[in-house]
Amino acid sequence: MMIEKDAKEMRAVYTEGLIALAEKDDRIVLCESDLMGANGTKNFLKTFPERTFDVGIAEANMIGVAAGLAACGKIPFANSFTPFATRRCLDQVTISCAYANLPVKIGGTDPGICAQLNGGTHMSLEDMALMRAIANMVVFEPTDAEQFRQAIPQIAYNDKPTYIRILRTQADKVYGPDYRFQLGKADVLRDGTDVVIFCSGIMVIRSLVAAEMLAEEGISAAVVNVHTLKPLDEETILTYAAKCRAVVTAENHSIVGALGGAVAEVLGEKCPTIMRRVGTKDRFGEVGKLDYLEKALGLTAGDVAAAAKSAVAAKQ
Repeated sequence: MMIEKDAKEMRAVYTEGLIALAEKDDRIVLCESDLMGANGTKNFLKTFPERTFDVGIAEANMIGVAAGLAACGKIPFANSFTPFATRRCLDQVTISCAYANLPVKIGGTDPGICAQLNGGTHMSLEDMALMRAIANMVVFEPTDAEQFRQAIPQIAYNDKPTYIRILRTQADKVYGPDYRFQLGKADVLRDGTDVVIFCSGIMVIRSLVAAEMLAEEGISAAVVNVHTLKPLDEETILTYAAKCRAVVTAENHSIVGALGGAVAEVLGEKCPTIMRRVGTKDRFGEVGKLDYLEKALGLTAGDVAAAAKSAVAAKQ
């Protein structure tokens, strides 16, 4: 299949979306931890300097500030690199935001192997699992620019603390202008009967490629983008699991606790099904470019296709 990149970087889509909201709603504010250049949010600072709070390299304090702003009626968006927005300030997210049920929106940038040359210390492969385990949290990973553009207003006004996993660079284009986004509702991108691939983030395009590879071998693969990890669209997951009786999950994350874990929990309780998980396996990341890392950590379209064939074979 032809793979086309979005015209704009995801961080630019994010900032433009926040500015558009802030022009109409003075409750929208921005919190940063000395990464505005990397996160692409400097234009928000230029447009709304009085609504921008850069706390320096103090992510836990940033979350506390954001929670305070939310308690005062604001809608704060607080951003940092993915490991710093989650691992480093997990207690502040849990207590100051989620326990208090305040609508702080937390952006984690450069997810998983997309950290690339920043290496294993910055390559958060557990962030979605951490955020998903916290009560009251909404957990979302946009796929491309069109989806993210439509998602930003729904994220802003969902009245819940929300974690957003944000690719900084250009994403692979998946959606067209006719697409209509719904937070919490998975998108069926391709129908199929032999196996279903539940995927998210950068693994969506790889799963679509895998489905074409499988079709050449006579295997009909459905592809479903589970962009919202929490609340999870259990209805769609159960419908396709029952239909195909063979399930694959594909995520730019550890197979523990995020998409693979969430789908396995639902199926284990409500629809026991043959299942394979594609993601990183109990290891940290390393320094490298994306094309190297996806091979080294088993996140290629070929890995997804191989998992699907394994599941179909086990079913037969």
